[in-house]
Amino acid sequence: MRPRDNPFSTDRVLKVRYRPQGWSWDGLLDRLAKMNYRAAIVGPEGRGKTTLMEDLGPRLSERGFGVQTVRLTRERSPFDRVWLRDFFASVTPGHVILFDGAEQLSRPAWWRFRRLTRRAGGLVSTSHRTGMLPTLVECETDAALLAGIIRDLLPSRSRDDAAELFARHRGNVRDALRELYDHYATA
Repeated sequence: MRPRDNPFSTDRVLKVRYRPQGWSWDGLLDRLAKMNYRAAIVGPEGRGKTTLMEDLGPRLSERGFGVQTVRLTRERSPFDRVWLRDFFASVTPGHVILFDGAEQLSRPAWWRFRRLTRRAGGLVSTSHRTGMLPTLVECETDAALLAGIIRDLLPSRSRDDAAELFARHRGNVRDALRELYDHYATA
């Protein structure tokens, strides 16, 4: 199978958007407002934190905020002082900073970054652990969620192994979808 024809190719998986479980977007945005737009999206790897944050940005824009996005990964090292100065030069009280990957910073670097965000109208971060900011959402997954995503990506075929796949990857939906990509790449 050609990679672009794989039902679990990256471009198809990236079209799958965050699926709220037990809350609505309006409710989430109201809660975030009550938290003065300073909160964390928390959860283990592969639970949808980045996707949720990506989907949050346009909703904040609809509410009149400018959105500044920052992302750190294991591969991208923490910020240098010049980058921080340039980034914060354009931040105003009308901006909410969306910081994906806050756990990549050391504690002192996190406190420096957080201090710099005071001039912004808000800060929403993602992290694998609680305690960096008040928790807005703890991202969780379940086998039914994985099964629904599989059905959306592969509507012509039924798969009844979502629960097994979910358990094998300990709830990491991203890794489960990667396994399915590999399976269909060799089929």
